[in-house]
Amino acid sequence: MTTPGAKAMTGVAAAAVAVGVAQLVGAAFGPQADVRTAVGSAVIELTPGAVKEWAIDTFGTADKLALTVMVLAVIAVIAAVAGILESRRRPIGSTAIVAAGGVGCAAVLSRAGATLVDIVPTLVGTACGVAVLRLLVSGRFTDEGEEASTDQGRRLSLVTLGLLGAGVASGALGVVITRLASSVSGDREAFALPKVNKAAAPIPDGVQPKGVALPSFVTSNSDFYRIDTALSVPQLSRQDWRLRIHGMVDREVTYRYEDLSRFEVVEKVVTLTCVSNPVGGELISNAVWTGYRVGDLLAEAGVQPDADMVLSMSVDGWSAGTPVEALTDGDALLAIGMNGEPLPIEHGYPARLVVPGLYGYVSATKWVTDLELTRFDRAEAYWTRLGWSARGPIKTESRIDVPRSGQDVPVGPVTFGGVAWAQDRGIRAVEVQIDDGDWRQATLGDAYSGDTWRLWSFPWDARETGFHTITVRATDNDGYTQTPDRADPVPDGATGWHSITFAVR
Repeated sequence: MTTPGAKAMTGVAAAAVAVGVAQLVGAAFGPQADVRTAVGSAVIELTPGAVKEWAIDTFGTADKLALTVMVLAVIAVIAAVAGILESRRRPIGSTAIVAAGGVGCAAVLSRAGATLVDIVPTLVGTACGVAVLRLLVSGRFTDEGEEASTDQGRRLSLVTLGLLGAGVASGALGVVITRLASSVSGDREAFALPKVNKAAAPIPDGVQPKGVALPSFVTSNSDFYRIDTALSVPQLSRQDWRLRIHGMVDREVTYRYEDLSRFEVVEKVVTLTCVSNPVGGELISNAVWTGYRVGDLLAEAGVQPDADMVLSMSVDGWSAGTPVEALTDGDALLAIGMNGEPLPIEHGYPARLVVPGLYGYVSATKWVTDLELTRFDRAEAYWTRLGWSARGPIKTESRIDVPRSGQDVPVGPVTFGGVAWAQDRGIRAVEVQIDDGDWRQATLGDAYSGDTWRLWSFPWDARETGFHTITVRATDNDGYTQTPDRADPVPDGATGWHSITFAVR
């Protein structure tokens, strides 16, 4: 009699073949037929907002990897149960694989632009998975109902492992082929940013405090945080890109990439912040953006007076609702460049929105292809449907970067530091408290603009050994000092003072 463990492995092998074959066959159909991405995207779409926030808070920028691992783990568990339940006379496990294939087909069809043809790879993969499971329980390798010999058991294990490996290999090959076939990296590499008509003001050396290892005032593209719902990064070429402006406008306009050349190219330094950033979190970065004023593009369409929201949408269906005034004040950009290079693909190539002063969930649409002029009382965007507030102005906050929590600090003079932000208002002052002492003024790096973060430093004489606490708070240029009251990121951004404990040794 085959052991439960061996039967479970037959189910896992069958599932691996089903997914692997679907992935490999899907490479010939294009990314829209990718069942793995479709199922993962459907899971993201159906997950309650609070769970998504927990995932971002827990895994940060690794949330996509964590989701992929969890989905594969769930598939493996279901497959193992299917293998245990499968027998020659009762194809219960095969029925489970068929049902899972049906779920995969539904997920593929739920994607924007999908057709019935796109489910062919999933159907083929499902059929292969069922065939493998039936083969492994057919009795060709063991005699079900009788004591299996050592050779028979070894043969079944080897065949099962071989099929499992083949499934994994075919899936990996399918992923590689799909990425190579759909990648727009060549399109990006062939693109040269246009000449800037209005450059950003030079960044003075004084923005970076001396004597303390703080984040660079301008964040490199590779270090810039990324939070979005795209399990697989959309691949959109400049040739295929279109930006449709419609809704409450005098005339509908659709821009092609080459149409943008008639607008002034501007450059701005803007700090972006994710609403999911916890107190002291790192979901904030600063970059030099190149692009076109969104207000100039909207002006050609003619925004009607009653419109108070722009519902922007990315090519993969994600949406954000932005107040009209934030997109028409001359600061918002349709960005095509980041730190002197074309936008990285994962940050929105070929075009995205950059809007100072608003959290990304209501403004920072990547791979943007659609702007609908509407009203807040008529439409809801992706995150607002899940319980986040409709408008998301960035709150005044600050963070300690040096020392790190739990770090040992040597006895003697030391310099602490961090960053503070209040986009569109700017930072006036930062104060630091050691243990229960008085609040003392930190030294600020030079202010660049109200749209960027400000770095700070604080010299301290570490005399008393043992554990200490450092706390920071900031005051913006409107005179508001950040509140000590702790609030979670939901529904409109976290609040509270950042404190960490360190040891002088």
